Amino acid sequence: MTTTPEATIADARERIDALDDRIIGLIQERMAVSSVVQQTRIASGGRRVHLAREMEILGRYREALGRPGTSLAMTLLELCRGRI
Repeated sequence: MTTTPEATIADARERIDALDDRIIGLIQERMAVSSVVQQTRIASGGRRVHLAREMEILGRYREALGRPGTSLAMTLLELCRGRI
């Protein structure tokens, strides 16, 4: 059975939509976990943002995804901790 290009594209788009839904859910989960970390850090007299940790995260994303990974990590950090 041969599939048409249109069917292949439609199937791929469905998969992309499902992946996007999972990614959004994971980002929302990350935001909630990050909030716990921030609240705990502040309650114990620390700062809201831990810059050394953020640099680790930026490095991990850059290594895995190249230069655009840094931008993605910055966006995730901003979503999770707000603007600094």
